[in-house]
Amino acid sequence: MNAAAPSTFRPAGILPAEPLAAYQGAWSSRLAAHLLRRAGFGGSPSDVQRYAGLSCADAVAALVHFPPTDGYPEPQLIDDETPGMAAMVDKDQRRELRKQQQLANVSWWLDRMLATPAPLQEKMTLFLHGHFATAQSTKDIYGLDIVVQNELLRRYALGNWRELTHYVARDRAMLKWLDNAHSVKAHPNENFARELMELFTLGIGNYTETDVRESARAFTGFTFDRQSGQFYFNDRQHDDGPKTFLGQTGNFNGDDIIEIIFRQTAAPKLFASKLLAFFVYSDPEPELVDAVAALIRKNAFVMLPVMSTLLRSNVFYSERAYRALVKSPVEFVIGTYQLFGITQTKPPVVGALNRMGQLPFHPPSVKGWDGGSQWLNTQTVIARENFASSLMAAPEMKQSDSWLTQGGPTSANDATFRLARTILQGDASSSSLAGVAEYLDGQGTSAGGALSGENFEERMHGAAYLTMAMPAYQLS
Repeated sequence: MNAAAPSTFRPAGILPAEPLAAYQGAWSSRLAAHLLRRAGFGGSPSDVQRYAGLSCADAVAALVHFPPTDGYPEPQLIDDETPGMAAMVDKDQRRELRKQQQLANVSWWLDRMLATPAPLQEKMTLFLHGHFATAQSTKDIYGLDIVVQNELLRRYALGNWRELTHYVARDRAMLKWLDNAHSVKAHPNENFARELMELFTLGIGNYTETDVRESARAFTGFTFDRQSGQFYFNDRQHDDGPKTFLGQTGNFNGDDIIEIIFRQTAAPKLFASKLLAFFVYSDPEPELVDAVAALIRKNAFVMLPVMSTLLRSNVFYSERAYRALVKSPVEFVIGTYQLFGITQTKPPVVGALNRMGQLPFHPPSVKGWDGGSQWLNTQTVIARENFASSLMAAPEMKQSDSWLTQGGPTSANDATFRLARTILQGDASSSSLAGVAEYLDGQGTSAGGALSGENFEERMHGAAYLTMAMPAYQLS
């Protein structure tokens, strides 16, 4: 598989002199909102104000130290893949059960992202889902296979990613997805061995085809029990002969391969590059990648201190990084729900996300989503606008305690200022804001007349939609 071309370019500006040094500048609601967008999905106006009331260091500490989330409900098991299931229902019924399970899995994770008291945990889980990209509904990945993997990624969100990689190699969904469950001594399957190095740990150019073949031999026998679903090492199907991998020779198994990989200098560099592109900006400078890679090595691939440093750093709060990333569809949707205090998703959001180009548990390939500017094209922008428009007309937006309509009628200019400050942290051009004010005052609407008690709620919903259609709202 060839690496994709960059979907965005490094933003204009210069790299701060000490990019990973702790930010010492003024702290504000604007920067607190920036932190919540990057280390989560956004937040309500009260969330932003709460974090703005902390110091930068304390705000980051509150995000990287996750509160307990053990009590969150598990998704409903609709199709549990038990041995007798095939005899109980016909193929059409089974297909429908699987569709219901897929929808239930997606809705479960979206609602968890929306309601979690640990937003960075879910954001890291989303990052890792794109990194170790695995798709449900293919390769017999049904039932809760993908949820089990998702919970593994969540458990290691800020943990030891070397250790996580050992567990990913044993994960049932991954064993199915990259065919290692069927890899045996007589016929080693190279899919997992290749992607382990190309996409997950080292990157192209840091291994040879011989390394792929030898690694595949080492992973033979990694499978799972068909009855229990648990990982099973079948030593009878394992190639226990000597192997030469990345310059070392021995009777290696899959765990040995992973340990050798994580001793290579390319491994922390790959993770550093992907973290920076996801959380800071695209195409990070080699010197910045090297600095983060050194931090990863220093902490032996334990990510809590790495992310703590990155989220407190000069480069993270630089103007260069501010609104430098395009929101993914998931960030756009969950952040919008949080902005307006909506606490649960509705089934139509699954179709909306699909039209925007990102449906969780359905990455387009093993390399995940390209992201960046690829999130925005004619069709996906229309899908974003349609989602925002539909949400503004939804029954849940009629709640009387929404910040959007609190306080009752005011002047069009004051209402526009409140929308721009709350939704965009003021990041809007004067001409765009003038257009919102004109709409609020009835210009160009089918029902004329200035903003008043009779039309206030409807106009505010329409004006919020116009504000969300602005370029800044598409950016994180």
